Amino acid sequence: MVTIIGAGLGGLVLARVLHVHGIPAVVFEGEASAEARAQGGMLDIHAEDGQPALEAAGLTEGFRALVLEGREAMRIVDAHGTVLLEHSDDGTGGRPEVQRAELRRLLLDSLPEGTVRWGHKVTAVRPLGDGRHEVSFADGTTVTTDVLVGADGAWSKVRPLVSDASPTYSGRCYVETWLYDGDVRHPEAAAAVGDGALMALAPGQGISAHRESGGTLHGYVALTRPLAWFDALEPATVTERVAAHFAGWAPELTALLIESDTEPVIRRLHTLPAGHRWDRVPGVTLVGDAAHLAPPNGDGANLAMRDGAELALALAAHPDDVEAALAAFEAGMFARGEAAAAEGDLAEILYGPDSPHSLVRMFEEMAS
Repeated sequence: MVTIIGAGLGGLVLARVLHVHGIPAVVFEGEASAEARAQGGMLDIHAEDGQPALEAAGLTEGFRALVLEGREAMRIVDAHGTVLLEHSDDGTGGRPEVQRAELRRLLLDSLPEGTVRWGHKVTAVRPLGDGRHEVSFADGTTVTTDVLVGADGAWSKVRPLVSDASPTYSGRCYVETWLYDGDVRHPEAAAAVGDGALMALAPGQGISAHRESGGTLHGYVALTRPLAWFDALEPATVTERVAAHFAGWAPELTALLIESDTEPVIRRLHTLPAGHRWDRVPGVTLVGDAAHLAPPNGDGANLAMRDGAELALALAAHPDDVEAALAAFEAGMFARGEAAAAEGDLAEILYGPDSPHSLVRMFEEMAS
């Protein structure tokens, strides 16, 4: 039995691919149900990692049915709304966009009933020897594991078993907003976003948004400030205080903050060291943000799904040698992490001193 902590995309892909190969698994999740909270916005599912993971899960057809057509369109603008680069959706589907919540539901529905145990918040994990571990939950219950996988995100309770690393503040937060029925109720903002994604950038800050299903505009307002500055904000003052840092920006851009139909949500962005790795610890490993947390860059969900699929495939390939499977999986994951670190810091391209022109150049070089 494989015990998975966390019912995010990485943990669910792992459970599903294990199920496809006849390997029993159980997923423990702290949230009370699948509907306990919103699951974020749009995801572009990459041909090099997310799509193969869903194929290994036998869910390509179901995934394709969730794709929102036309959402691969993208534009980059400056603070005045001047378009610097624009790509239309060419219909090839290289990075099709889906709603995260719908993809998660597809995965949940693909698992045998009872695989996910809701309302099991982990409070502690301790080694018992011989690769076995005891997991304690807030309700006072415990389980003993043969194979334990931490798919429990940034503040993983499993990570300390293998690593002393802790997430550190990236220097930047996102303020998340939602504008509903955008074309009717927020036409200027909707026109600025266009059919897909918008990135309005300047050194140290930016306003990004996605057009979701039903005309919803989902915004992320990035601001580089000390964590204490965000922590000191009163909920009622978040919009006003953050908007003050965007004085002089085009009103159709700041509308994505000021006209939000929901209370703005501050997302504190943390990161693990680039190329984070650890020595092999019997009976336990990590996937997704628990293993390689980074600020949002479009890759996190895809990498988590790839981790889950590749771990399951490794376990299926070594049915009589769990340690060989875990070692093979970690070697591949560590190599990917080192390669990503060598590619440089995307945050510097997005929010560095030459933004937004640095991002335009990146896309132009990719196309050449």
